Amino acid sequence: MQRKRYAPGRTGAAARTAVVLALGLGLGTGLTACSAGTPADDVAVDAKAGQAAAPVAPPGRYRTLFEACGAVPQATLKDLLPGAAALPDAERDKAYRGVAAVTYDTDRRVGCAWKADTPDTSHRLSLDIERVVSYDAAVSDDDRAQEVYVRKQLAAGIPVPAAPPTATGTPTDPATGAPSATGEAAESTAALAGKAPSTGAPTTGAPAGTSSGAPTGSATPGAGSAATGLEPRVLEGLGDVAYLDDVLSTVGANSHQRAVSVVFRTSNVIVTVWYREQTTGSVEPPDSAELQEKARNLARQLADRLEE
Repeated sequence: MQRKRYAPGRTGAAARTAVVLALGLGLGTGLTACSAGTPADDVAVDAKAGQAAAPVAPPGRYRTLFEACGAVPQATLKDLLPGAAALPDAERDKAYRGVAAVTYDTDRRVGCAWKADTPDTSHRLSLDIERVVSYDAAVSDDDRAQEVYVRKQLAAGIPVPAAPPTATGTPTDPATGAPSATGEAAESTAALAGKAPSTGAPTTGAPAGTSSGAPTGSATPGAGSAATGLEPRVLEGLGDVAYLDDVLSTVGANSHQRAVSVVFRTSNVIVTVWYREQTTGSVEPPDSAELQEKARNLARQLADRLEE
């Protein structure tokens, strides 16, 4: 039988040639990739080195709110709602509990309202507590809350001082005079302060979402109180900034209503206390000094609550 001749080296040489070609191609591809990748990496590094992270304004101090109806002690409610003492037990308890305002997010806004009537007088008390959040990364929650606060003060007809620049040219907070954390927000607030108050009928300062019970008839801010220092004004020593509004209205032929509101801002929270008394018949009109003192006392209690 004839054997097939074995030719050593033919198959091996072909394999070696294929390996050499493959290695050559692989090395070439690798070298080409490395050579092409190096400049791209350098460009990416250089581009990133020239970019600075955008500044993010600090968040407000408050992330949640306390429950409004439970924020007023019963002793304070007895003083503010004297008519409740004569009610039957069940009605008196209901009057002191109050009615919570309907809100969609109790971490953003809460409120409560109380009322008590007698044949000659009626009293209404409302709280509105709002936590302001800025959705602009360059504007802090506090600055956005200041803009909201200034709008409320202007709506009440109480002037806001213009915002003069500091020695460094940084705009200042128009209500406090302190440099603002963000110039953009300060300039926006200053623009609001520069607007003339509305010439329409003054508001009673009732919190949004609550019934003010405002009567038809004439309304006079701080009627008869300008000479005694009880006129609507900016308040000192309450929160970061605060103001008081006082409106006396006539109801029909022989009734008078006085509504006092105290509004203050602490960081990114704005609190409004609205207190109203209405008298009928021969009863004297509500006393401005008494209502203002009671409203301010409650506002101070709430400010202390925020500091806890």
